[in-house]
Amino acid sequence: MTKQELWHNRVTLTGKHVQLEPMTEDHVPALAEAGRDPSIWRYMIYGQLTTNKGMGDWVREMLNKQSAETDLNFVVVSLQSGEIAGATRFLEMRPEHRSLEIGGTWYSPKFQHTIVNTECKYLLLEYAFEVLGCIRVQFKTDVRNERSMHAIERIGARKEGMMRNHFILPDGAIRDSVFYSILDKEWQRVKNQLLKKLNR
Repeated sequence: MTKQELWHNRVTLTGKHVQLEPMTEDHVPALAEAGRDPSIWRYMIYGQLTTNKGMGDWVREMLNKQSAETDLNFVVVSLQSGEIAGATRFLEMRPEHRSLEIGGTWYSPKFQHTIVNTECKYLLLEYAFEVLGCIRVQFKTDVRNERSMHAIERIGARKEGMMRNHFILPDGAIRDSVFYSILDKEWQRVKNQLLKKLNR
C-alpha cells in the first residue's frame, strides 16, 4: 500500500468501548436517530441535522469530501449497546505535511460525558501518529463552546490561538474558532494520560 493509499484507507478502529466504522449512506437512519436533539448542533457549522433528510444531505456532503481525499469519515458505535453514538472524522488531511485535523465530532446526549469520547480520541490519535506518521494533529472549536474546549484540553492538546470571524453559521452567528494541537513529540505523554483515563 502506497503512502497515499494508506492515508485514505477506509479503516475500522476498535477499542474496548467503541468501534469507529467507515461512514456510508446506510448509516443515515441510525445517525438521524442519534442526532435528534437540537442541542447537539448549537455550535456546529452544519445547522440543525435533526431530520432524516438533513442527516442524509450531511452524510452525502461528508462522503463527497472523502472522495476529494481531504476527509475520512467514521460513525461511532457503542460496543456495549450496539447503538450508533455519533460521528467523527479526519479532515484537512495533508499527507505531504504529515498533518490532519480531528473534528466534526458529535454524540447523542446519551453518550456525552462518558468514556466514548476519550476512547474515540485515543483511537484516532493512535492511528494518526503511529500508523500515518503524523507530526501534527489539530483540533478547533467555537470559542463559545466551553464544554468542547474543556474536552480538548482534557486529552492533552495545547491551545495555539484563535481565528477570529472564522465562520458564519447557518443561524447568522459569526464564529471565532479556537485552535489546539498535539505534536508527534508530545504524543507519548498524551497517550499515557489517555490510557490512564481509559484504565480507571
